[in-house]
Order: sequence, then C-alpha cells, then structure tokens
Amino acid sequence: MKYNLREYTNDKILIAAHRGSWGANIVPNTCASFEIALRQGAAILEMDVAKSADGELFIFHTGTEPRYLGAGIDITKLTGKEIRQLRMINCDGNATDWRVNTFEEVLEMTKNRCILNLDRCGDFFDDVAPIIRKHGMENQILMKSAPTKDAIARIENSQAANCMYIPILKETKAGWDLVKNSRLNLVGAEIVFATEQSELLQTDFVGELHKMGLEAWGNSLVYSYKEPLAAGHNDDISLTDDPEKGWGWLVDHEFDIIQTDWPGELSQYLKTRK
Repeated sequence: MKYNLREYTNDKILIAAHRGSWGANIVPNTCASFEIALRQGAAILEMDVAKSADGELFIFHTGTEPRYLGAGIDITKLTGKEIRQLRMINCDGNATDWRVNTFEEVLEMTKNRCILNLDRCGDFFDDVAPIIRKHGMENQILMKSAPTKDAIARIENSQAANCMYIPILKETKAGWDLVKNSRLNLVGAEIVFATEQSELLQTDFVGELHKMGLEAWGNSLVYSYKEPLAAGHNDDISLTDDPEKGWGWLVDHEFDIIQTDWPGELSQYLKTRK
C-alpha cells in the first residue's frame, strides 16, 4: 500500500520538527515538545526510539543521558520500571517533572494527526512494528536510512518494508539506483550538501524527484557548524540575519520538506511566502 506524507495537511511545504519544539523547561523528544510542534504547524515529528533492557520502547536519543537525565547512565541497560522513575533535565541543568515517554504514549497522542519519522530504531524495528500495528498507525510511519545495500536489505526483510521510506543522500547520488530498484515504499529523498556545488544540486536532483512524484527533504537545523547540512542555508541565519538566506533559499530551490529546530518561526515565515 502506498501511504501519503500529506495525508494530514494541505500545506505546500511540510515542516518536520526535529525532536519536537523545545527549549527552556521543555525537553526534546517528549510528548510536551511534540504537542507544541504540532500546534506550531509541524506536519512531521522526528523522534528517537530506544529499547530498555527488558524490551520496552521509549522515546529518547541514546547517548544524551548526561545532558537530559543528568547522569552518566545508559537507558538501554535499565528496565522499563527504572526508566519510568527518571526525570528529565532542562536547559539550565535543573530537574523537571517531565519523564521519558514511552513509545505507546507518543503514538496515542499523535494518532491521525501527523507523520512520525522514527530514528535510531533500524536494528530493532521488528520490535517497533507490532506496536505500530496495535495502534493502527502504519500509514503514519516514515523510515530513513543511508542508501547502502545492507541497510536497504535489512529494511526490505523487516516489518518496516511497507512503511514510507526516504534515503539520506549525502553530496552525491550514490546508492540512489539501489533505492529505486528496491521493494521499499519510496516517497522521497533527503538531500544533504555542504556546499552549493554538490552534485545533488548541480544535476537538479530535486527536479528529478519531482518528475517521479517524490518529495525533496532538506534540513535547516544545525547539528554542528562544522558539518553543514544545507550549505549554510539554516535556522541560524534565518533567525539572526534574513530568513530568505535560509528557509527562503530552500523554498526557492523547491524543497518540499524542511526539517527544523524552530517549527513555529518557520511556519510564520512560510505564511508570509504564501
């Protein structure tokens, strides 16, 4: 079955909220951050899935425990009961009432509202899939991966095979033919480029996607200034200088999806662009 990224919105440009909308006392990857992002106009919620030692699924980016839990622990070594006792840490390092949400809690609050981009669960998606089916949300799930032979085969042979899928292409089209000839439910491609001289831009790969009826995913978020995801056309320049240099550039180059850490501000900007 061919699912649709635009099932829940009529927006021309889709906003993908990276771990929700967060800051101050609101912690990323929580029901609170996701609810705020949806109210601000996000159509896609990017989130990280982790598995406890006893097999329960939670929404948390493993490796960030010192920052968001205030402890040098590994939640994948804890039981579900132990994880439920934890409380998150805000941006000032103070404890909050927010806890690590279970995957099912997030599914319950987002059912029939948006698309969910599940990250960091490729190695245990067969544990994730039954819970998605239990909630009847197969049409809301988006998976992404590098376009390698092993990654594609792993997804094809897993219960993720029917989910919407987007490969992450970095600088070149390497792996694109593998994806096109796979059995995956292809809906677009994520395009990552450090400079405007990238092969993906110079060959009008976005135009190629559109001719195939597929979506082009761009990133305005900043992981690290040392590793540009969209040649510097990012959230930072959009907020501190001119949004036309960041978000506007991605719109002008016909990107259909923009992943951001500032969904509210991006939504307001897009309204001015009509």
